[in-house]
Amino acid sequence: MHIECVVPGPAKLGEGAVWDPRDAALWWVDITAGLIHRFDPATGKNRSWDFGEPVGCLALREAGGLVLAAKSGFWFFDPVTGARSAIANPEADKPMNRFNDGTTDMQGRLWAGTMKDGGPPEPLGRFYRLDPDLRLTPWKDAIFTTNGLAFSPDGRTMYFSDSNPGVRTIWRCAYDTETGTPGAPEVFFDTRAVAGRPDGGTVDADGCYWMAGVGGWQICRITPAGRLDRVIDVPVERPTKPMFGGPDLDVLYLTSIGQALSPGTEARQPQAGGLFALTGLGVTGVPQARFGG
Repeated sequence: MHIECVVPGPAKLGEGAVWDPRDAALWWVDITAGLIHRFDPATGKNRSWDFGEPVGCLALREAGGLVLAAKSGFWFFDPVTGARSAIANPEADKPMNRFNDGTTDMQGRLWAGTMKDGGPPEPLGRFYRLDPDLRLTPWKDAIFTTNGLAFSPDGRTMYFSDSNPGVRTIWRCAYDTETGTPGAPEVFFDTRAVAGRPDGGTVDADGCYWMAGVGGWQICRITPAGRLDRVIDVPVERPTKPMFGGPDLDVLYLTSIGQALSPGTEARQPQAGGLFALTGLGVTGVPQARFGG
């Protein structure tokens, strides 16, 4: 196994990695800086767009361009022209909130969650499902830090987490692929068993869940049975989002945080906030569906 920092950054809050197999590029965001990034592994170049407000996550669109979940709700954005179009702002009455983690299900629906942005933690976050016809459905609320959204390879299991230090739990629920409706959540993995709290997640072709262990200098692989299978040390304290990419989906990209590091650790992690690529893991990922709208 080899870990390489492919974009030094430093991002303030790197997140939201999504691989584009058609363009062979990795899209990711710097949430608090409001930046959208596109990394081209063939050239090593990382291009950026300033959206002008915090961007929690993104997905590629079947119709072209991107769909974003940002501070002011859901948006369409065309990186080629710079054109943007507002879709919906479900929390206009909650100016203290912003969107955070998100992903698409296998049918091209976008799931994303909100959280309180700054100040003392409060369980003000909620998950939303944006359908390709742009209908918006709220789901579970009372979450501190919505995170960890991912789907099993068959699309019938949905994963999500709460990163708050007092919660630090990953749940799963049966998922109705016809309607996009999750069943009752059950605890999948209690991260008190490892050093890091649950941040972004993804699944591999074996159905195992990969968790970025924020605050723990590690990423973890968890089997579908909820058993800790593998722990990999990484050179940054606060990894945030793993995502498989590359032509064979055998490269695990990993975003990270470059701010609010534990005092005295800065010299140990000069690449904090960078984008990393892990190779030689011996596993492959699952293609991410494009948003159908």
